[in-house]
Amino acid sequence: MNVLEDDELIDVQLTDGRHDVVLATHEGIAVRFQESDVREMGRATTGVRGIMLGEGDRVIGMVVLKQGSTLLVVTERGMGKRTGIEDYRLQRRGGRGVINVRTTDKTGKVVAIKEVLPGDELMVITRGGVVNRQSVDGIRVIGRNTQGVRLINLNPGDVVMDVARVINEAEIAQELEPVHEAGTPPDADPDIDTATNKS
Repeated sequence: MNVLEDDELIDVQLTDGRHDVVLATHEGIAVRFQESDVREMGRATTGVRGIMLGEGDRVIGMVVLKQGSTLLVVTERGMGKRTGIEDYRLQRRGGRGVINVRTTDKTGKVVAIKEVLPGDELMVITRGGVVNRQSVDGIRVIGRNTQGVRLINLNPGDVVMDVARVINEAEIAQELEPVHEAGTPPDADPDIDTATNKS
């Protein structure tokens, strides 16, 4: 991807072009649009506009909606909330979006957005090196235009830097399953002619 001089790449997602995308910004705005709004193009291109940013704002995360779950939003002062996908109306890409979370001096700006399911666990990571592990089930599902609840108590001067979703054993096993080319039996060696048993 061609990246402009004052820009940077922050996320890459593998997808099939049939889902909705949510882009979230540092100032608490988000836009939801269909992937089909983004035309296919080559690697060495700049791409198209996903969201119209306000002055001084920037995109902090992207979610490709696949699981019919909730969106977790976390701010730099340790506040967070889950919100139902239905609260984010579908728009055309390149729009100004809607309020994702109400940012104040108490909450700070947005640092992460994740798609989460009941039973998921998270790691909240701070600039000072503190890591807090917790279940998303303890985070209330509330509306978009709210501040959320406290997820982590921070030391003076510390801020949340990022949030990681803990991958469970079933997901790890699924990711480790071998991928086979179409028409090749799972146990077959693609370099061997099965009809003649010759390589």
